[in-house]
Amino acid sequence: MKPGIHPDYHPVVFRDSATGDAFLTRSTATSERTIEWSDGHTYPLVVVDISSWSHPFWTGNQRIVDSAGQVEKFHRRYGRREKGGAR
Repeated sequence: MKPGIHPDYHPVVFRDSATGDAFLTRSTATSERTIEWSDGHTYPLVVVDISSWSHPFWTGNQRIVDSAGQVEKFHRRYGRREKGGAR
């Protein structure tokens, strides 16, 4: 690798703001906030809005869209078009 052109790659703690869960990994992300980790070292803390602990896809709390209800709502609002009618 060419020296001097790559960002600093260092240990960082990411914390999910919704659940409070945190994990230590390596990243180029930086932060002024710090946290003392269980190993006794202090690391930069990056707070994220969503992680695998709070994302609906991973938690199984996906919202099911009622597409049939939305179609009926559209037809009530704007009316139905007859088959074979003039376009």
